[in-house]
Amino acid sequence: MMVSEANGHYIYVDTSFAKQGEKAVLLSSDLQAEEWSCLRLVYQITTSSGSPSDPSLLNLYVRFEDESFDRLLWSAKEPSDSWLIASLDLQNTSKKFKILIEGVLGQGDTASIALFEIKMTTGYCIECDFEENHLCGFVNRWNPNVNWFVGGGSVRNSHSLLPQDHTFKSELGHYMYVDSVYVKHFQEVAQLISPMTTAPMSGCLAFYYQLQQGNDNIFSVYTRDGAGLYEEIWKTGSPGNAVWNLAEVEFSAPYPMEVIFEVAFNGPKGGYVALDDISFSPVPCQNQTELPFSAAEASCNFEEDLCNFYQDKEGPGWARVKVKPNMYRTGDHTSGTGYYLLANTKFTSQPGYIGRLYGPSLPGNLQYCLRFYYAIYGFLKMSDTLAVYIFEENHVVQEKVWSVLESPRGVWMQAEIPFKKPMPTKVVFMSLCKSFWDCGLVALDDITVELGSCWSPERLPPPPGECTFEQDECAFTQERRNRSSWHKRRGETPTSYTGPKGDHTTGVGYYMYIEASHMVYGQKAQLVSWSLRGVTGKHCLTFFYHMYGAGTGLLSVYLKKEGDSGESLLWRRRGEQSISWLRALVEYSCDRQHQIIFEAIRGVSIRSDIAIDDIKFQAGPCAEMEDITQQSSGYSEDLNEIEY
Repeated sequence: MMVSEANGHYIYVDTSFAKQGEKAVLLSSDLQAEEWSCLRLVYQITTSSGSPSDPSLLNLYVRFEDESFDRLLWSAKEPSDSWLIASLDLQNTSKKFKILIEGVLGQGDTASIALFEIKMTTGYCIECDFEENHLCGFVNRWNPNVNWFVGGGSVRNSHSLLPQDHTFKSELGHYMYVDSVYVKHFQEVAQLISPMTTAPMSGCLAFYYQLQQGNDNIFSVYTRDGAGLYEEIWKTGSPGNAVWNLAEVEFSAPYPMEVIFEVAFNGPKGGYVALDDISFSPVPCQNQTELPFSAAEASCNFEEDLCNFYQDKEGPGWARVKVKPNMYRTGDHTSGTGYYLLANTKFTSQPGYIGRLYGPSLPGNLQYCLRFYYAIYGFLKMSDTLAVYIFEENHVVQEKVWSVLESPRGVWMQAEIPFKKPMPTKVVFMSLCKSFWDCGLVALDDITVELGSCWSPERLPPPPGECTFEQDECAFTQERRNRSSWHKRRGETPTSYTGPKGDHTTGVGYYMYIEASHMVYGQKAQLVSWSLRGVTGKHCLTFFYHMYGAGTGLLSVYLKKEGDSGESLLWRRRGEQSISWLRALVEYSCDRQHQIIFEAIRGVSIRSDIAIDDIKFQAGPCAEMEDITQQSSGYSEDLNEIEY
């Protein structure tokens, strides 16, 4: 394998001394990023000819000192015949962390993974002065006639008389330039593309440029998101003069974006355009005090109030309610015992009755992903009982983007809607009762709005501290697998009057449960977590559990420390709890390697299915510990908080 610098070194792992599936791990020393930093990686993955179904993987994790698991920041598996560069933005943090680089060999006799450079520098990845030969990961989109080239230094290979660079203001410095001398067609385009941002940022993007006066060229700057949508954010106005001009442009990347510097020529007399010293500041350009829009403003779990949602004046519409879940009615989606919204069309007895709930104003030209949970009760015809409209404020236009078709009754279901509109918009939830004879209840909870698309290709898998059981069982294991183990399932469990009707995550996904009809009274099933690192300070474990059925047994959570023979009990529930999924919060401390064990014990009858879903480990204490104490009265063995 060739290395681009004659005296350079690189490190690699390949099949000459490792087998397929084996991992090689590099761990950095303790790092700190008090200021925003950019981590660059120059790497190459090679594979034998043909495309193996099992490619090699290069993963980069960040390990925060107070977290018991590693977070995947970036992953690559595309083989290439040259060195590639990855640029990752690291947000400023006061926490210490380590960077972990893992190579996993794929199939093939000649599979290899090589690293040529790992470098962490202060600043943003989209900044560049073009003085280093990797050009900060900026790439030219190749065009046979016009391209961006590196100018300056001792090289003088252009037909045009090019300027001195802006950084050093001398012969020695470098910049990027495009020259029209080889233009063959009308509107030839050259593009210089920045690395994709990997952390949300908003502020002022500045750069220096110069172009030859009065020539046939158009210099523009665009952003492009993961779905390939372009948006122009800047264009040269007055004809430039042949000195370095400073351009400042408002730049907002709430989700991953590239910045594209584009020059279009109208003919071979377009002259040149030069670019240098791209920089970014998290402060708006014209010292505006406007804060960047936060999508959290448009989210609500209705525990305290309606947040920034409101309803129109006519009719009772949506009411914020809390029910004590019992065997006939489920509680809210957030915790099983909290508040949600209910549109009760039963008592309005107005055909055509509508309850409208408006969200706050959302700025235009951004990609949004709206998610919410709904449950429908009653109604003979379910379709259109709940609909979502996007209301464009400037045009008073309402566009229907989603409505219920058919879904299981009385189950919290997740809906997911991506949208992007040029104008400011509001999301409107509408519940409708079409006829006097067919009205029912519509419940709504946990509305979230995120910036970015719902299914963006660059979405990484969830952090290893979370498991929804949608793809697999994550890093949970079982000593033995047979009919009396934990099983993965979707939909209802086979025995009536026990077990959930659907999972907690989406209503149609997967959960883990014990099937009581395959077990005998007192039989145990254990689900064991992967090994978690010990850290100082508290951890918070949250999960949802479902214990419905007259014969329900016992659900316990244990802590097993490395080196200890026994386990200590952290949390327990006994007997039937609710027809709802309920949230558990368990706070514990452990400063050495450990595992968490979920143990279910079958009760006296076959109506004792027990299920769990949506497990999440977080650093720090549980913010909502007080929720538990309200739920836990009246159970013989209840341990809210135990420290070891």
